[in-house]
Amino acid sequence: MSLVTQTLDAAPVVAPVAAPFKVDVTRGRRVGRVSSEWFSRPADERYLSLADLYDAVRDRADRSRTRTVESRHILVEAHRDDPDSLALRLPGDGAALAPTHWSFGQLAGLVGAPAGYLRQLPAPLAGINLQYGLTHHRAEQVKTLETDDGRLELRAVTGPDYGCIHDHELVAAVRAIAGNGTGDTRWKVPGTLDWSTMSHNPHVDISAETTTLYASDRDVFLFLVDDTHPIEAGRLADGSPDLYFRGFYCWNSEVGSKTLGIASFFLRGVCQNRNLWGVEGLEEITIRHSKYAAGRFAHQAAPALERFAASSPAGFIAGIKAARDTIVATQDEERTDFLSRRAGLGRQDAARVIETVLREEGKLPESVFDFIQGITAVARAKGHQDARLDLEQKAKRLMDKVAA
Repeated sequence: MSLVTQTLDAAPVVAPVAAPFKVDVTRGRRVGRVSSEWFSRPADERYLSLADLYDAVRDRADRSRTRTVESRHILVEAHRDDPDSLALRLPGDGAALAPTHWSFGQLAGLVGAPAGYLRQLPAPLAGINLQYGLTHHRAEQVKTLETDDGRLELRAVTGPDYGCIHDHELVAAVRAIAGNGTGDTRWKVPGTLDWSTMSHNPHVDISAETTTLYASDRDVFLFLVDDTHPIEAGRLADGSPDLYFRGFYCWNSEVGSKTLGIASFFLRGVCQNRNLWGVEGLEEITIRHSKYAAGRFAHQAAPALERFAASSPAGFIAGIKAARDTIVATQDEERTDFLSRRAGLGRQDAARVIETVLREEGKLPESVFDFIQGITAVARAKGHQDARLDLEQKAKRLMDKVAA
């Protein structure tokens, strides 16, 4: 196989690789965020291209409207002959709105009622309880998001200063750098890691099982990579290249279920269930849907996405090289001292790091890079998320210091 990669001393190569390439996923972090999305999304929330995803969320936005009303003027309707249905009427509009599962929970939360309990009641009883809360709770101005999708739905009930960034705005920003997300640009739905050969294959057909483009009635989530242009950042213990590629995922909810966010990083592989392996240099931007959220998206998040897409990997490669070249310990006492003073590890974790590097690399750690890889390997074995994240942050701080 002829593998074309980008290195620090060579200009970026435009031609994509034609075959799978070997990767070492025992290094770096494992990130499960995309995998959790992949496991939870039903078939009707999976899209095979950015164009299809954009059309769906844009069409939904075009059929929606927002308005601000006073909570105590919302009327709840339910009928004995239809115990499973509940409707809402807003002031100034005679049409009944059907609350979604999400907006019902928001209304219940507004009046301090347990949404899970109300959902178990027949609609007439749930309606009586919800109406009592809306009428007697302190009156508030709320912003509603309503959509006509063959029936009128209430999709969200938020505060009056909720700054909505529409799902289609995020998808449009991604399309500006990624086209259709199917290989027409460098950015595409990822290929798959073959565990039997420890190779990442970037050329995998996009299907409902492999796609990483998702949208539901409450959010969007997109994950794309540039896995046809692997980047060489040093060598492995056996002399083979240590290969990475770039990736990012982003998310948004126009109904208030989550912030808008973008995470960019380098990684070594993506397995079938969409776990990310060998992740390095993860950076994240989040924007709450506050009053000026739309302006922050236009001036902060969207340009950051464009900068990452157009950026050279030279800075990342230089950081890895500096970490490999910086020798900080050659004696056992120096190793323990470095992990304790510079990395902030306890005695047990420090011993595990040294043992892990010796076992996986066949040598004791000496460079900053050795210690970083050992720390992230120990972090992966932690059963508690807080402990794992704490170690990963310590590894990241070491990398940031040496790359500065």
